[in-house]
Amino acid sequence: MELRVIEFHLDARSGVAPYLQIVGQVRQALLLGLLAEGDKLPTVKEVVAKVAINPNTVSKAYRELEHQGLAAAKPGVGTFITQSLGRASLAEHGPLQQELRTWLAGARAAGLTEPAIEALFTSTFRESAQRTEEEK
Repeated sequence: MELRVIEFHLDARSGVAPYLQIVGQVRQALLLGLLAEGDKLPTVKEVVAKVAINPNTVSKAYRELEHQGLAAAKPGVGTFITQSLGRASLAEHGPLQQELRTWLAGARAAGLTEPAIEALFTSTFRESAQRTEEEK
C-alpha cells in the first residue's frame, strides 16, 4: 500500500482563514487523487511544527473535515480520510496537467501576472460552467 502524505502550506496574504486553507488543501488532494480513503492526515503536532500555526486552528480544520464527512478522528491513533472525491488518479490527469502547464507558460510569456492569470482562469471556468448548465 502506497503511503500518501499531505504537506500544508498557508498563504497569509490570501484573505482565507488558515483553517479553511487546510480544509481546501485536503479537498483538493482528494479531488486529484493524492489522498484516498484510509489515508492518515498529519497529526496536529506535525502540522504545527511544519507550518507554525496555532494547534487550535489545525484542530478546527480537522473538525470541519469531520463535519463534511471527509475525515474521522480515532482517539490515540490519528485522523483518517473516510471518503474519496476524485474518480481518477493524478497519473490519469497527467496529459491535462501538461496542457495546463503549457497554457500557463503562454500566459506568463504574454505578460500576465499571477493574479491576472487566476482571474482569467476563474472567469473562463465560470463562463464555461454556466454554458454547460444552460445546455442541460
